Amino acid sequence: MKHPFWIALCFSLAGLAAWQTGTLFGYRQVERESQDESFRYSQLISNEIKRYEPIVTLAAQHPQLRQALTSPENPALIDTANQIMQLMADIVASSDVYLMDHQGLTIAASNYQQSANFIGQNFSFRPYFQNAFKSNTPAFYFALGTTSDMRGLYFAHAVMAPDDSTRPIGVIAMKIQVAELEAQWRRPTSFNQAEMLITDAQGISFLASRPNWLYRAFEPLTDEGQAVLQSEQRYAAQQLRPMNITRLGTPLGASANVERVVIEEQGEHQDYLSLQTPLPNGDWTLRVLIGTRSVFWTQVRFLITGLILLSGLILAWLYLRERQRREAELAQRSEQLERSVKERTADLKASNQQLLDEIRERERAENELKETQRELIQAAKLAVLGQMSAGLNHEMNQPLTAIQAYARNSQRFLQRGEQDVVDANLGEIVSLCDKMAELTRQFKVFARKSEGLPSQVDLRLPIDAALKIIRAQDSSNGILIEWQRPATAVMVHGDLIRIEQVMVNLIANAVQAVERSTAPEIHIQLKVQGQQIECLVRDNGSGLPANTEQIFEPFFTTKSMKQGLGLGLSISRQIMDALGGRLVGQNRPDTQGAEFILTFQTRSKTD
Repeated sequence: MKHPFWIALCFSLAGLAAWQTGTLFGYRQVERESQDESFRYSQLISNEIKRYEPIVTLAAQHPQLRQALTSPENPALIDTANQIMQLMADIVASSDVYLMDHQGLTIAASNYQQSANFIGQNFSFRPYFQNAFKSNTPAFYFALGTTSDMRGLYFAHAVMAPDDSTRPIGVIAMKIQVAELEAQWRRPTSFNQAEMLITDAQGISFLASRPNWLYRAFEPLTDEGQAVLQSEQRYAAQQLRPMNITRLGTPLGASANVERVVIEEQGEHQDYLSLQTPLPNGDWTLRVLIGTRSVFWTQVRFLITGLILLSGLILAWLYLRERQRREAELAQRSEQLERSVKERTADLKASNQQLLDEIRERERAENELKETQRELIQAAKLAVLGQMSAGLNHEMNQPLTAIQAYARNSQRFLQRGEQDVVDANLGEIVSLCDKMAELTRQFKVFARKSEGLPSQVDLRLPIDAALKIIRAQDSSNGILIEWQRPATAVMVHGDLIRIEQVMVNLIANAVQAVERSTAPEIHIQLKVQGQQIECLVRDNGSGLPANTEQIFEPFFTTKSMKQGLGLGLSISRQIMDALGGRLVGQNRPDTQGAEFILTFQTRSKTD
């Protein structure tokens, strides 16, 4: 390099400029963070003041407190005032509420039951008493309690005479502990160390995010200020030690209310940017101190960025110098590059052709897969249709048997000349034919949605109808069928025809199960179980096989082909599931035989 001196000088000037720019930007960034935190914390203080000012104003208008001030010698009035203020303290979550007469003597307090209560204490020296007594406006004040030795915000208001709204007769005060307020101060999650504190007119901190900064003088304490604090007893016997602060002035580009300070504690120095914000009461100051450690890293980032930019400019200049030589070298390599491009193009064409072949093969495989899926769907449809046809044949067999029985009986009664009985049997046959037609329509639910939505049904009606069908068959002769029919309606969510179909299946199965019993019995009973109704169909037959769930599988049967295809229980369970109910079967625990339990909902699950 021919001019190293000038290059070194350029780097030095660029680094200095970048460092100063980083300093300006870093302090402005810290100031913005301080302003954000200052606004947030000042709002917390302002909201706390606005929260309790109207409460103490309203409390000052309480008539019984006025009576207590006008008649302090009346123990009943004082006791009532104590209880009222105790209730106030509980409602507004304040530490203490107390009532003082025109001389500042406390005559009633919310802590009257405690040993260290305020009754008999004179607080006329407190500014909040003096300010509230002189004006009919709320007054607030911060101090360390002389009795409780606990910090608090004091809200006070004058209590006016009942007969003269301009004549004060006492003051009601409300103390709010600041522990909850300080708990809301959360240090921001940032690279900087942040501290918050509030100082009074003398510069003494009474709220601070760091406990060791409480009751510290952040401004030089004058003799006049010490006299004011002693007369008000604001901080009781607390020792007010000064902070070791070195003030470095306002950084370049920062606002007038911002200054850079160095605080020394236990031999360690911490650099802060301090932002002071006046609070609403006029003599309080919120100080937000943000650590300036991030300023250094901002300076470093700007320095590195500036040096990188300068390096880029120098590299660009070097590039321009070398461009002519590189152009010649590139010209020599152009021919070799063209050959490489041709070879690469040929490879890409071959790769593209292979990719197209793979795409065609994939499309062919996808088409074959779709065709296979269509065939599987068609086969599944045929299987379902076959199952429904077999189920319809099974279910139609029962009413047909009943029709046959009615027809044979009608022949015998016709021969005897009993026309009324024949007419009644023919009516039952017509009714069974109607039910067969409705039953056929109901089987469409297995292929598509039912035309009628489930509704509220009296469960006694389908059971009655099913018993008519069963009792019309010769196979039910000699069987005791006990139906414990309730006297009132039992409403469930379901469908009359489909429930009747299930009951016919279960009772018919029970009839077949008790064929070999010496005293065949079938019992039907309804039970209310909360929001559900249970229907029990019991028999005293031979019982169920060990695997009771297997009996609900399609085409599973322990009977002969003449007695069914093994679809009745499968279809019955499907019907109960569709109605939102449940069907289970088990052997009776008390005696020999089986029982089937149908569970119905009293209302739709979507209601």
